[in-house]
Amino acid sequence: MKIEHVAFNVADPVAMADWYVRHFGLRIVRHIAEPNQTHFLADDGGSVIEIYCNPPDQVPDYESMDPLLFHLAFASADPEEDAARLVAAGASRVSEVRPDDGSILLMLRDPWGVAFQLCRRAKPLA
Repeated sequence: MKIEHVAFNVADPVAMADWYVRHFGLRIVRHIAEPNQTHFLADDGGSVIEIYCNPPDQVPDYESMDPLLFHLAFASADPEEDAARLVAAGASRVSEVRPDDGSILLMLRDPWGVAFQLCRRAKPLA
């Protein structure tokens, strides 16, 4: 089997989808407006995330969650440059890890508090 997508409930999927499209280069591959503003966003390799609001009172408080409980991870050729660009676009920097193998793992939060990581690994995971 193969992972098809990862989904999460957010307060403002329309604005969030737009932000990830503009700043990460993701594309909307499916949008179902009613009833939950469901957006399926894909990267160039075909990995997909789903964001929606169903129902609003069940949206996790992502900002209060430790980023290690939940985060999205993106491969980046230059995590520092991408982090600076994303902070200028409304993200906030949280932490960084620089293992002895030369990898760089930067943790940030998007404007809605959802944690994401920019990864440049010395040795690819897969």
